[in-house]
Formats: sequence, structure tokens, C-alpha cells
Amino acid sequence: MRIISVNLNGIRSAAGKGFYEWLAQQDADIVCLQELKAQAPDMTAQMLAPHGFHGYFHYAEKKGYSGVGIYSRERPQRVTQGLGIAEFDAEGRYICADFAGFSVVSVYLPSGSSGEERQAVKFKFMEAFMPHLRELRASGREVVICGDWNIAHREIDLKNWRGNKKNSGFLPEERAWLTELFDEVGFADVFRRVHPELEAYTWWSNRGQAWAKNVGWRIDYQIATPGIAAQAESASIYKAQRFSDHAPLIIDYRD
Repeated sequence: MRIISVNLNGIRSAAGKGFYEWLAQQDADIVCLQELKAQAPDMTAQMLAPHGFHGYFHYAEKKGYSGVGIYSRERPQRVTQGLGIAEFDAEGRYICADFAGFSVVSVYLPSGSSGEERQAVKFKFMEAFMPHLRELRASGREVVICGDWNIAHREIDLKNWRGNKKNSGFLPEERAWLTELFDEVGFADVFRRVHPELEAYTWWSNRGQAWAKNVGWRIDYQIATPGIAAQAESASIYKAQRFSDHAPLIIDYRD
């Protein structure tokens, strides 16, 4: 089973950069999308349901902002849009698809990089999201939570970690929150299970020559319950083409 997670930084923009032609060659079973930056009227037939896929989406109310989606070969038994928290559901940040025996989530955590106000929103989201994550862990189901978490967990997860200790995305409170998710709640960072010490990134700033110099951050994850995490056979970050300022994270799991 191949699961891909990718922040598109605008589904229309990514489509224009060849995303769907690439996707057609990936033999993916499930694809989790973040930052659609589109509403239902903006979506083409291809965006709604690429060949061979069913598509499900949680749009933001604000135009050209946020939004998440899931493509799946198999039709889910149930799809849940939003966390049931109006403030965050208005921003289109969470969608969950339940299949026989396991669930897949696409999530887009707020970024706090624009200032203190949005950082406060990010912390509020994290506080509200953790009880839900604990519920998922306690449900007895296998779960894969894909998405842009907007947090680099360890020093190995971003190039310039020394200069970012006081910046959103690498704040001690954010990192500790992920540590709690892994060490206390019991979820696994699947990429790190496969590649414990590999320096690899999924996002590069558009400033300077971050992409050319590979000055990046690993902020896109597939975070899973232990059973399915242990089934991960390979994990890669696709960089041969650019559809976005993020790169697709591809993980293959044994069925």
C-alpha cells in the first residue's frame, strides 16, 4: 500500500506544474493533500477525482486559503470533515477517511511564522488536537496521519537549526508537543523509523536559494500507530520535479 502526502501550496498551481501527470505514474493507493487554496467551485473534474481515485475534501471558508483532501482507490466506509471545532473547521484543516481496519487523516496545522497572533492560534490548535490524537491512538484502529505539521521535531530535521531555536516551527514547546505524541501517546514518525539518521527535508523557503542549496525543513510527516508503522518498507521524498514549495512524502507499507 503506497500512501503519499503532499502540501500543494495551491491545487490549481500544482496542477499547472504537472502534478496530475506525475500522480498518474505513482501507483498510489491513498494521497493526502494539504493547502488546496481552493473552494468547491474552483475544482476541475481532474482535481475532484483523478483517474482511478475517489476524492474527498474539507475546504476553508476563506477563499484561496488552506483546505485538505484525500484521494483513495478504494471508497472509504466513512469520511469525517473537520474536528468539530468551529474555529478550526472554518479553516479546512482536517479530514479523515475510514477503511476496513484502518483510517487515514490529512491534516494541515496552522503556521505561526507570520507573527504572535497566528502562533497563538497554532498553540491553540495543538492543544485542541492532542486529545483527538489520544482518542485515535486509543481507538484500537490502525491510523496514518499525513500532513504538514509545520514543526521540525529534531535538529536533524532542519538545516539551520541553531538559528531557528526561537522561530515558529522549531520552538521548544512545539518540539516537546511532538515528543509527547511519539513518546507518551505512542504514535510513530514513519519516515524516521525507516531512515533514523537521514538528513532530508520536505519544505524549502522561497527566499534566497534555499532549494538550490538544500536549506530545508522536514515538516511534512506520516505519523502512524505502531502496528501499521512497523509495516513501512520504504520512505522517500520526491524532488525530481517541483509542484510546490513542499515535496511529496511517499511511504510504502506492506499490506
